[in-house]
Amino acid sequence: MSSLCRTASGLLRRIELVVLLLQLGSSLFDTALQMVVKDRCSKATEPGRSQEEDQQTCITDFYMTNNLIIQFTPIIPAMLLARLGDRGWRRAPVVLPLCGYVLSRFCLLLVLTSDLPLQLMFGGGVLYGVCGGFTAYWPGVMTLVSLSSTAADRSKVMMVVELLYGAAGVVGSLASGHLFQVYTPTLGNGTILIIVSLLLYVMALIHTLILLQVTHVSSREVEENRLSVSRPSTNTSAEDDAPAGRNKVNMALLFAAAVLYDFAVAGAVEILGSFVLKSPLSWDATQVGYGNAFGSGIFLTSFLGVIVFRRCCSDVSLILIGMVSFATGIYFMSFVTTTLTFYLARSLNLFALIPMTTIRSLLSQQVSASSWGTTLTALQLALKFAGLAYIPTFTKVYQATLDWFPGFVFTLSSIFTVLAMIPISIVGCRSPHRQQYERI
Repeated sequence: MSSLCRTASGLLRRIELVVLLLQLGSSLFDTALQMVVKDRCSKATEPGRSQEEDQQTCITDFYMTNNLIIQFTPIIPAMLLARLGDRGWRRAPVVLPLCGYVLSRFCLLLVLTSDLPLQLMFGGGVLYGVCGGFTAYWPGVMTLVSLSSTAADRSKVMMVVELLYGAAGVVGSLASGHLFQVYTPTLGNGTILIIVSLLLYVMALIHTLILLQVTHVSSREVEENRLSVSRPSTNTSAEDDAPAGRNKVNMALLFAAAVLYDFAVAGAVEILGSFVLKSPLSWDATQVGYGNAFGSGIFLTSFLGVIVFRRCCSDVSLILIGMVSFATGIYFMSFVTTTLTFYLARSLNLFALIPMTTIRSLLSQQVSASSWGTTLTALQLALKFAGLAYIPTFTKVYQATLDWFPGFVFTLSSIFTVLAMIPISIVGCRSPHRQQYERI
């Protein structure tokens, strides 16, 4: 009985529980925001345009502005939090962003209960960004995960966290559509959903402050990790030692691939939420929740893909498999006209989330343990700057092609995914052929 209690206590002190609680809250919030924006934009009208086109323009303009705010306000706070984390305050890059999540989500509750303008969410986005946002939070989580794992197991451990993240997203999304429709005489649709979401964020914050156990790395362990991550295998031959110059080139190539792939994926996902609300799909809250759950399920299939393919494939091959998976699925999304064909297209994206996690793992193997937080945050910031291009680009292209080919943005996304394969292929050619890979 005592051993069971110790096991339970150990699980309660892990970062994975924070990831579960936060993603449950986020999946509920995403559905609520999507439906609230649809409702507020349903009355948008402009002379010479159809009501649906006006609604789609209103929705995409809101998300463009909101996403630009939450992409760029966290840049400086995230850099400061990363430096603070690398100096020993490992909890800070997780705690402060959680405070931002709570404050920004509370703004949506005010919009619903007090009938305030939807633009209040822009102020919530600023609060979210000033606290570091996802830009600081996710590298902070991955740094804690890296500190508690070996170089050989790091890719697998990171994918386990992604698995839990996806599983929580599936559960939360499946419930979100139904919770949105629950109401009382005093609380309208979506209010209870937002309240539950807020409670989950608060629980995650309390857990991080009180229960979370942080692994600290000594200077000796830092040096040992530096030596271990500089080699892909346990061999100590000169051939396996990675010169600093080659590591820098590999890092540049990995950053380029990550930016291009994120440009493609995030740009397509940016539009996908609006695309399903228009005809011929015209989804309601329940269908939106199911669609989000299917998207979160890709975390699970990507994890299984790593387990299966890692037995015979290198990290570079894993990345290419994931990119091919996304490129084919999002290309067929261009021609979706029914809910069935939507799910068929999404099913081709089964391994689409393998690349980014594996790229982060490869990057962590190019630097010492003391620089993991800064390196991962630098990658996250690079992705944020890419958002300055893809957010308005995909939004304006979608609005311009809404009449004749609304799926054109997905074809564009597929093209950028193919371009992202080029630097990854170069990394594969530069890597030693005598690497030894652990069986998962």
